[in-house]
Amino acid sequence: MQGAERLVKERRARLAAERLLDQKSRELALANDRLSTHALRLSEKVADQRQTLQAVQSEAAELQGTNVQMKSDLARALSAATLAQRRLWEAVETFRDGFAVFDTDQRLIIANGAYVAMFAGQGGDEGGAGTELQAGMLYSDIIRLMADGGIVDLGGRDPADWHHEMMERAGTDPIPPLVLGLSDGRSLRLIDRRGETGDLVCLTADITETVRREAELEEARARAEAASRAKSAFLANMSHEIRTPMNGVVGMADLLCETSLTEEQRLFAETIKSSGEALLTIINDVLDYSKAEAERLRLSPEPFDLERCLYEITLLLQPRAREKGIDLLVDFDLFLPTRFVADPGRMRQILTNLIGNAVKFTPRGHVLTRVVGLERPDGQFDLHVTVEDTGIGIAEANLEAIFGEFNQVEDEANRTFEGTGLGLAITRQLVTLMGGEIWVESEPGKGSCFGFRLTLPAAEDAGPLANHRPVTLRAAVLADPSMIGRTILTRQLETCGLTVRAHRSAAEALADLTANPACDLLILDQDDGGDLERALAAARRTLPDARILVASADPVHLRVADGLVDAVLQKPVLRSELFHRLQDFSASPSVTPSASPSAPPSAAPQPRRRLRVLAAEDNRTNQLVFRKMVEGLPLDLTLVANGRQAVDHWRADRPDLIFMDISMPEMDGRAAARLIREHEAAEGDAAHVPIVAMTAHALQGDSDDILAAGIDHYLTKPLKKPEILAHMAARAESLGLSLSPDVQSPAALRDPG
Repeated sequence: MQGAERLVKERRARLAAERLLDQKSRELALANDRLSTHALRLSEKVADQRQTLQAVQSEAAELQGTNVQMKSDLARALSAATLAQRRLWEAVETFRDGFAVFDTDQRLIIANGAYVAMFAGQGGDEGGAGTELQAGMLYSDIIRLMADGGIVDLGGRDPADWHHEMMERAGTDPIPPLVLGLSDGRSLRLIDRRGETGDLVCLTADITETVRREAELEEARARAEAASRAKSAFLANMSHEIRTPMNGVVGMADLLCETSLTEEQRLFAETIKSSGEALLTIINDVLDYSKAEAERLRLSPEPFDLERCLYEITLLLQPRAREKGIDLLVDFDLFLPTRFVADPGRMRQILTNLIGNAVKFTPRGHVLTRVVGLERPDGQFDLHVTVEDTGIGIAEANLEAIFGEFNQVEDEANRTFEGTGLGLAITRQLVTLMGGEIWVESEPGKGSCFGFRLTLPAAEDAGPLANHRPVTLRAAVLADPSMIGRTILTRQLETCGLTVRAHRSAAEALADLTANPACDLLILDQDDGGDLERALAAARRTLPDARILVASADPVHLRVADGLVDAVLQKPVLRSELFHRLQDFSASPSVTPSASPSAPPSAAPQPRRRLRVLAAEDNRTNQLVFRKMVEGLPLDLTLVANGRQAVDHWRADRPDLIFMDISMPEMDGRAAARLIREHEAAEGDAAHVPIVAMTAHALQGDSDDILAAGIDHYLTKPLKKPEILAHMAARAESLGLSLSPDVQSPAALRDPG
């Protein structure tokens, strides 16, 4: 039993020892694991520390290299700055102009040699070496040195006062530039400015050469102005001297053409006349171009009647158009006012150039002037004026150059037309000066259209239909061979409330009247080609109560039987004239002309006095021309040789009309007109005698000066017979006198309305 127990005990002890061994093994393994983990961590820390040490060592090496680089860069920068400073100073020293800098206390910091050189030898005792500028000197002391040392030419001013003014100038901001004259004859321009830190930077620029050149330019400008005045005086004198004999040449040629001549003699006389007129056109173009070239064209805006202006121009161009068989037409927008504010003389010049060119280059057909426009919100009007013709046209390649100076298209079609080529150039300059633009459209062989656009304010004007007298006529029949003329006249009549039946000829119109006799007004065209007198007689038998108007391009030479026509209107028909005729017809009873009070069949003619006309002209040739122009008219003409004689004759005989030359000996036309107006005012004479100037002065401003002397109208030599007769007829009409059945006053000379 003991052996078994002992065996059991041993077995138990062995098992306990095994369990203890196993436990210790496990503890040892765990301790080994922990030791291994700790060793690994220590190893990682060592590795990290090694990397950190390496990074620190690398950074230290890099910083050491950067420090060396920075030291190297700093050395190079200091060297570059020193070099730049030296170069800058060398550059400043090379300035011909003085340069200096003062600190905030106005003490000198630096100054270049040019600045210092101004003070060389100044400021010391007599015979001494003088005081040199030094750093630290006050700006005030330097200015005083300039004044007291005689550096600046003070022109007799007190140095202390000049010093005070200069110090006041230095205290302003910004400091204004100043030009100083030095005692040695040089001129300096002081340009000073204050820096952001308060430093004062001074620059003294030597402008002696500039001042000398400015003086030379001023002298040259004075010489140029004197030359321009001399040229203007020369042009004025030459214009006057040329126009005076040309008045005799053109006037005598015109009178010669009205006499009985052979065909060859008439050719010679007409050639003299046309050549003289061409020469005058050239003179006018040269005068206007010379003023435009010198930029001396000036505008004088005033209220004027644009439609009447167009009408007057067509009157002047009508004879030339009739010679070529051309119709001159005007289409003025019925909804536009007629009066605008612009320079009437320049507007007339523009329109005359364009319409005259159209007549010149149109061998057949018509020339139509059209005016349309729209009102702007500001009350002004955008006007478009076009001049259309059926002439020879212009090739597209030449359209760009057509407005150039001395440019006239040279080709086979227009070599027969003479001219300077200045008219369109002057026209473009005038349109541009008035704030507009001009253009041209053309096709060779089919005609041209010149147009310009202007913006003009309307004058206070109620338009041509302002008179409130009613128009009671309701139906009209008209005959006009021109389709455009029929269209324009139809629109004008329809605006007045009439229904219109338009035809191409008087024969067609009469045929219409036979079929439909309802008609209050019959309008016929003198130039329709038929027997107008016979047509009128037939119309009177058919329509005894209809009013008959005849439209003619030349009413002065109209020939119709007495008692057949109620009124004659000049073509192109002015709408205000047509409207007033319609008002007159509506106000008076519809009677045949044979029973009209204006021409009673049994009334004996009443004797009337003759129109008394005084003409003052010192040139004997011009006296002869004037006398021949009015020869045969029922008037009393007196010719005198100067203004003094004109005033004496006016006092003695009180003429109805005076034609006054401007340039006359003893007393010129202006002085004579002023004296007459003074006497009229002193005497309280209500009978204002119209005075018409006859002058060869044609430059801008001449008309203003002449009209300011109390002269009513202005005629430029050479004188034209129709213009003289028109003024006489207008005066005779105002006095209730009859000048001649063949001389009528054109509407252009009547007062509107």
